[in-house]
Amino acid sequence: MKNFTTVLKIAPAFLLASTMIHAQTDSTQKEKKIEEVVLIGYGKQKKTDLTGSISSISAKDFNGGATSPGQLIQGKTPGVAIVGNSGAPGSGTSIRIRGIGSLNGSQSPLIVIDGVPQDFSGISGAADPLSLINPNDIQSFDILKDASATAIYGNRASNGVILITTKQGSAGKLKVNFSTLASISTKMGNVDVLNADEFRAFVNQNATPSYIARLGNANTNWQNQIYQKAWGTDNNVAVSGGVKGLPYRLSLGYNEQNGIVRTNSFRRTSAALNLNPKFLDNHLSVNINAKGTFTDNRFPATGAIANATYFDPTQPVYSGNSNYGGYYEWLDPASATGLNVNATANPVAQLEAVRDVSSVWRALGNIQLDYKLHFLPDLHFNVNAGYDYSKGEGATTINPAYKSGIGVLGSYRPYSMEKKNKLLETYFNYTKNITSLNTNVDFTAGYSYQDFHTTAPLVVTYQGNNQTGGQVNAIDRKLVLLSFYGRAIFTIANKYIISGSIRRDGSSRFFNGTRDNLWGNFPGISVAWKINEEEFLKDSGLNTLKLRAGWGKTGNNELGDNYYPAFASYSPSVPGAQYQFGSQYYYMLRPDIYNPNLTWETTTTQNLGIDYGFLNNRIFGSIDIFKKKAEKLLVDSPIAAGDLSNHNILNVGTMDTNGIEGAITVVPVKNENTTWELSFNATHYNSKITNLVSAANNSFFIAVGDITGGVGNKIQAHAVGYQPYSFLVYQQVYDTNGKPLDGVYVDRNGDGIINSNDMYYYKSTQPDAILGFNTKLNYKNWDFGFSARAVLGNYVYNNAASNSSLQSASTNSYLQNVYSSTPEYQFSLPRYFSDLFVENASFFRLDNVNLGYNFKDIFSKGSSLKVYGMLQNVFVITKYSGVDPEIFGNIDNGYYQMPKVYSLGLNFQF
Repeated sequence: MKNFTTVLKIAPAFLLASTMIHAQTDSTQKEKKIEEVVLIGYGKQKKTDLTGSISSISAKDFNGGATSPGQLIQGKTPGVAIVGNSGAPGSGTSIRIRGIGSLNGSQSPLIVIDGVPQDFSGISGAADPLSLINPNDIQSFDILKDASATAIYGNRASNGVILITTKQGSAGKLKVNFSTLASISTKMGNVDVLNADEFRAFVNQNATPSYIARLGNANTNWQNQIYQKAWGTDNNVAVSGGVKGLPYRLSLGYNEQNGIVRTNSFRRTSAALNLNPKFLDNHLSVNINAKGTFTDNRFPATGAIANATYFDPTQPVYSGNSNYGGYYEWLDPASATGLNVNATANPVAQLEAVRDVSSVWRALGNIQLDYKLHFLPDLHFNVNAGYDYSKGEGATTINPAYKSGIGVLGSYRPYSMEKKNKLLETYFNYTKNITSLNTNVDFTAGYSYQDFHTTAPLVVTYQGNNQTGGQVNAIDRKLVLLSFYGRAIFTIANKYIISGSIRRDGSSRFFNGTRDNLWGNFPGISVAWKINEEEFLKDSGLNTLKLRAGWGKTGNNELGDNYYPAFASYSPSVPGAQYQFGSQYYYMLRPDIYNPNLTWETTTTQNLGIDYGFLNNRIFGSIDIFKKKAEKLLVDSPIAAGDLSNHNILNVGTMDTNGIEGAITVVPVKNENTTWELSFNATHYNSKITNLVSAANNSFFIAVGDITGGVGNKIQAHAVGYQPYSFLVYQQVYDTNGKPLDGVYVDRNGDGIINSNDMYYYKSTQPDAILGFNTKLNYKNWDFGFSARAVLGNYVYNNAASNSSLQSASTNSYLQNVYSSTPEYQFSLPRYFSDLFVENASFFRLDNVNLGYNFKDIFSKGSSLKVYGMLQNVFVITKYSGVDPEIFGNIDNGYYQMPKVYSLGLNFQF
């Protein structure tokens, strides 16, 4: 709060000093240029000339109040699903373009920031690497969705490509923009468990006297105990202009968000500088980008949210005993520590006793030179050199008062990681309008070198009893990518466009001592016909009518931290696998499992699309039909017994995806005082695994989806003929009144025995449809807008409900709260694999509502002050019985819910 108060104190002085600055705004003209030109990877193209499936979103269309870049475009474009990783500040988002394209390989799109491709994996201490970028510095997103558009980035483009362009300076007078936003976040609600009186009734009805005697006299809502109202602030200042032909933009930002779970916080300080001068009579263009961020994080104790769901509501927060930090805990006199180690932990004690903090530094910069040859102005030579450095440091400290620290007197686990990403790209670009042929040609040919170096020292957990509680071995890994690429675009008579590209990539990840599988080729071709340019449609009133078709192949070589899956290597042994020599134990090197035949996962995509616009583009949009076939899927597969491991990464599967997506924007009102714009987009796709063959089995399934309860239980699977991440469950049987019968399932194979052979694949995480709604209304100086989303056919496994049963109050050595449906179901044991707990979680969510007023020429001509209010996560309509139906991974077991956010902001421009 102190930082926010300081900002508010200095803001008036800052504004008063700035009233002397006079600047003319040209934002409307700049937005028009951004809308007309789209980045296509190593170049740009007019929107009207695009042959691939590309969506472009600029700053004027962004969602407000975003703390991570992904939130800016959530629900804005078809084919792009963006889900929050959690409701914790700084946790960021997961982005999926046209469904998932891999099983064990990366499923995320390639992110390119100002021409620098990003690392797919994150940095220790940061929940999401994109959260290290200040959203206020971003100007536009260009999203490449089909392979004809993404093939130019071949080796990592199977899941799409997102090109992020940050804001630049422009020649002219000094312009200053200052914005400040204050917010309050609250929880959506609580998991529907029994309150204290209901739980007493449940125990009294179903437990023996010995268990009834364990009931307390308190009335504690444990979820209310761990949640809080959380304040936040986001402050940014940007200065731009030109000094003697040197356009510049300098920005500073400070974002502070406290989580709705106690002890959780995120702070980001950022700075960005852009310089884009021209030299040699404008033949040499220089673009320099430098961005730096520093974040401080405090993460809540793992498991505290789930424990607040289950902890006995009849017990108090504090026991009045000086032991265990004064908190109430379940005791066991027979235990060496005096605590019941199997019981649910006191969640308030967890939050207070666990301090999990990190600091992350990141510097991202590049210099791009574009030289237009003096003797051949149609030929450009481009050089792009970039460097992305990040370092994360942190530590988890557990106070001895916390129950897991008893006996070991607490623990301390420091860690650090350093990542270096170096880039060098060069390419030639030749454009020429051949008037004799009425054809424009655009040729690009280039080379790319990029290496990723990750180091992390040995991580040891130190315990207060002078012992160690395990270790994580030191790592030093490097990934090198070499690429050669080319593209040709022919625009004939401004009607017919043909584009073809190819990229040849080499990845050290597939180096096996030879060059057999090192290289991959990724071609793409697309065509477009601008039908509206034909003579028979010249006077039809059609502004745009373009038919597009494309085909291409892209690759995937991303396997997380597995940098050497195809090469023989050695790693230190883990704790518990040491050799004794005399009285000493030593860690030894042991061979890692590897696959010398490993190669690229490839995806072939076909796309057919149409772009339309009429009535002076008062109605415009696009429709795309696509088909993807992923082959040689990278799969962590069972292998024959007797090898170094019973699993290895193999190319063993195929997956098909078919889909359709569309978008329409309507401008029903557009006059001098009022502009009203409505947008709608929809996406449907269906993915199905068509082949999985391992070295150990002709056909098999891969169990995924960890759940709470039991040991190693998983609720999902990948299997041939089904959607990925399908739920693998038993079919529940009900009585005549519709009540589920305890442990009674359908004998699906009719053999008279209920066993795993009767389990079936029921629904999946893949929705039937994803819808987005957006509107903007400007009336004189007022502006209003909202954005909303709907996801239909979204299914979630309710782990809180499946983990509740009569056992919670009658057979454990402690009492545990249960889901509200438990007294009705009367299940004697948790029935984890009943399809009863796979719930329809379709929803409609109003994401954002904002209302603002713009005071123009408030201090001087050209200056303005905008005052606005905003609501985020306003409401959700769903039949799902949990708190939030939108959960990344679709398994609800202690999920950090998305907060409701109420904000008030000011934006000054001079």
